[in-house]
Amino acid sequence: MIELVWPYLLLLAPLPLLIRLLLPARRAQQAALMVPDVGHFRPDGGHAEGGGRRRWPWRLITLWLIWLALLGAAARPQWTGDPVSLPTTGRDLMLAVDISGSMGTEDMQLGNRLVNRLTVVKNVVSEFVEERQGDRVGLILFGTNAYLQAPLTFDLASVNRLLTEAPVGIAGGKTAIGDAIGLAVKRLRQRPAGDRVLILLTDGANNVGEVGPDKAAELAAVEDIRIYTIGVGAEAMRMPSIFGVFSSGIVNPSAELDEETLQAIADATGGRYFRAENTERLVEIYDLIDAMEPIEQEAETFRPIAALYYWPLGAAWLLTLGLMAFDLRTRHA
Repeated sequence: MIELVWPYLLLLAPLPLLIRLLLPARRAQQAALMVPDVGHFRPDGGHAEGGGRRRWPWRLITLWLIWLALLGAAARPQWTGDPVSLPTTGRDLMLAVDISGSMGTEDMQLGNRLVNRLTVVKNVVSEFVEERQGDRVGLILFGTNAYLQAPLTFDLASVNRLLTEAPVGIAGGKTAIGDAIGLAVKRLRQRPAGDRVLILLTDGANNVGEVGPDKAAELAAVEDIRIYTIGVGAEAMRMPSIFGVFSSGIVNPSAELDEETLQAIADATGGRYFRAENTERLVEIYDLIDAMEPIEQEAETFRPIAALYYWPLGAAWLLTLGLMAFDLRTRHA
């Protein structure tokens, strides 16, 4: 259906007529002072009155059409479509992804390539997000500071794009796990209880921030928010020598991963802790999380809206150009 956002503007339609009726004396006086002889302004050069009378209604009708078209555009006509149901499963998923400097450690494989941790996370999480049709998904990126990169939304493509464009270390080199959880709680508490989920992925330990992970987990538990924590990073990596070849020395690149705290966060909120040592394990973890039973909630609908103001505005513009062209042609004839 077509409707007007500001229909009361159409009440101004008789305004030019009212002005003409209220100011007749002034108009006559101005015409007498400025144009003493109006004969030359008639279509026939002042020799026949019939031509002038035939021209005047045509010009008057055109001016009225221009005025009405402008009013129609100002009233903001729009087309409103039929209600469209949004697919909803009842889950609000907030993803908190660590992008601190340590996520640049190249200890994981993607295909046959040795890549850093964040590259693997982006690939796995992107596929996970693409399958979340019907879920609201939000994104928090954290390092030294935690930032809401995308609020809870059905626009999964935008969430994916914001994740894939995030570089390592842009949020700082340290890890503020507690702040990330606190920010997620602030956003998720606005949603209906029972369907709030936070998936937090990190490769380190909380070493900065205003809120401790244990306190943040308590706040999440009070708000009935389940937190699934994932510790990512290989458990063994062969270090290269100064000559560019791999030595026999093997180190644990995930030595700083605080699994005890991540486990405590999951336990306090009714979630679960997962350990992702490689790409395959990370895929399995997200498959397990995907198997969570959705909670039913009321379906949401929206009505598509398309603006139509440019049609009457374009008509007014064309009529004005036509009237100007006709006047120029008449004047030089």
